[in-house]
This record gives sequence, structure tokens and C-alpha cells, in this order.
Amino acid sequence: MSVTVDAHHHFLDPEHTEYPWITPTLAAIDRRFGPEDLGPELAMAGIDRSVLVQAISSVEETREFLATAARVPFIAGVVGWVALTDPDVAGSIGRLRGGPGGDRLVGIRHQVHDEPDPAWLLRADVERGLAAVEAASFTYDLLVRARELPAALQVARARPGLRLVIDHLAKPPIRSGRLEPWRTLLRPFGDCPNVWCKVSGLVTEADRVAWQPSDLAPYVAVALEVFGPSRLIFGSDWPVCLLAASYERVVSVARALTAGLSASERDAVFGGAAASAYALSLPPDRVG
Repeated sequence: MSVTVDAHHHFLDPEHTEYPWITPTLAAIDRRFGPEDLGPELAMAGIDRSVLVQAISSVEETREFLATAARVPFIAGVVGWVALTDPDVAGSIGRLRGGPGGDRLVGIRHQVHDEPDPAWLLRADVERGLAAVEAASFTYDLLVRARELPAALQVARARPGLRLVIDHLAKPPIRSGRLEPWRTLLRPFGDCPNVWCKVSGLVTEADRVAWQPSDLAPYVAVALEVFGPSRLIFGSDWPVCLLAASYERVVSVARALTAGLSASERDAVFGGAAASAYALSLPPDRVG
């Protein structure tokens, strides 16, 4: 059986790190979440490996995540953070790569949807940073909403050698039930073979109390139409997902929404696509 991957989760430690995005309405996750918490969840859900993703704009957090990955076998890769606008971004990447756990660094991410400028990705200093990410053979995670998709599309077309992953399906308006303009803005990425997309973070874009799998289904269907199973990646967005669902429910609903795929296509969504997007080193078969 193929190795399964949860390609998007975080670790949090509010006593050690300040998270500006954890507002009082997110109090339920305002505590430590570490590998000791996620490990049992992965085992119960039949997930073998994971990708740990940055939670704040901090090189220090990335260093800590890499050190954690070096001692936690289930973490196959880390998507970290560097300041793309720093003239020495290549040096920052090199220092992370050369530090403890540096071999687990597989990608870089920034909270683009929090930038005031919807075309932030097209700034000259950001483009220089993206060039450094590409030169290092890393993936860049696009944390964007529909507003930033046009700029992201320009990047994808201008840099066909840079692997890009759109996080959380670009946060579609699930709570409202609308598909547009999100669907129209997402469709052109289907013609960009260097772009993958994560089925992640959907339960918190829906009504967190009353959501049903049927609320998510139209958005997953669009993503499958645009990217196909080979470029669609499962991620839990744990522990943020706990605001709306248990880890087990997130996994089971994702499996239910892809139940119509063939076995090989499901293997892609739940592992193969992540391995391709992040160049992960995975064992050939499941570990148990």
C-alpha cells in the first residue's frame, strides 16, 4: 500500500511564541500543539507522514521546526519562512538548509493574503526572493485568497521551473455557498503543470458549527476538475481544523469526497501528489 501524507499541519506553542492571528475567537487553539499530540491522531487515521508548515513570519520558528523534524520520524518535510524581500534571502535559505534538520526543508511560505497589496507577489524584491527559492529547488506555498490569484497566476506562468502549491484551495467562500469569482480565477492554473493545490483548511471556511460534507463537495469537485488527482494534495490544517472538526473527521470527509476516484488516483491525493510537489523522500510502502 502507498504511503499516506498529511501535507499541511502546524505546531503551536503560545507560551513560547506569539501568534498575532490567534484572536479571542480562536481561543480553542490557544495552547500548545506538538508532535506528541499529532502522532496518535495520524496513527488512528492511517496517515504515515506529514508536512509541517510555518505558522508565523519567523526564521527562528523555522529553525525550531527543522530541529523538531530531525527527531520526529513522521515529519517528511517542513515548509518554512524566510523574508523574500531580504536581499540576502538566498543566504537565509542556505543557513536553514545547513542547520539541524536542514535536510527536511522542502518549501517556503508567506502569509500573502495578509499583505495590503493584492499584487505583492509581483514586486521586484519579492520576485528576486522567489528566484532564490527556485534556485534552491524548493517549493513555494501560496497562501492566498481569490484576490491574490491573478498575481499568483502571473508568477506561475513566468516561472515554470518553480513548483507552487496553492494552500486551502485559495480559501473559497464556502460559508456563503458561492463559487464565483473563485472558480473562474482558479481555472487557469489547470494549464500550469508546475502548480499543485491543497484540499485543506476547508472546514474552517465553512460554517464551523453546522457544516456538512455536502457544503465542501462543490469546491472539491472544482479542484479535481482543474488540477486532477495528480496535482491535488490532502492536508488537515491541524490544529486549526479543530475549530470546526476533529482530525479524524477531516480525514474521513476528505476520503469520502474522493471516494469516486480510482485507487491510484486516491493514492495521489493522499500522498503521491505531495511527494511530487515537495520532492519528499518517502519509503516505497506504508510503514505498518
